Amino acid sequence: MAEKDNEKMSREEAGRKGGEATSESHDKDFYERNGKKVGEATSESHDKDLYEKIGKKGGEATSDGDNN
Repeated sequence: MAEKDNEKMSREEAGRKGGEATSESHDKDFYERNGKKVGEATSESHDKDLYEKIGKKGGEATSDGDNN
């Protein structure tokens, strides 16, 4: 959906454009640092049950042949 004079872009399009702009202006180290911060924050705010659920879903998706 292209933005026109009186039309707003969708959230999806805004997110995509923002992601593209970020990827153009940041390198691999940026994503590694931020991924580490998010992982640490998640581990502090959640217990092992969260990781067990994530692992179970990943295992189910892998065994089903899904790529999601």
